[in-house]
Amino acid sequence: MKVYLLSALTGLIVGFLFALLRLPIPAPNALPGVLGIIGIYLGYKIFEWITRCF
Repeated sequence: MKVYLLSALTGLIVGFLFALLRLPIPAPNALPGVLGIIGIYLGYKIFEWITRCF
């Protein structure tokens, strides 16, 4: 749980700094970006599962 909180806090700080410096956000649009990250994670986990089972 601590890792999740630290990750979220780091993201908030970086997002705040980007807004403060008026820089573009280094991420795609909100929903497509989140879905892309979820897809990458699931693909990685499926690959691990397949390689362990076979």
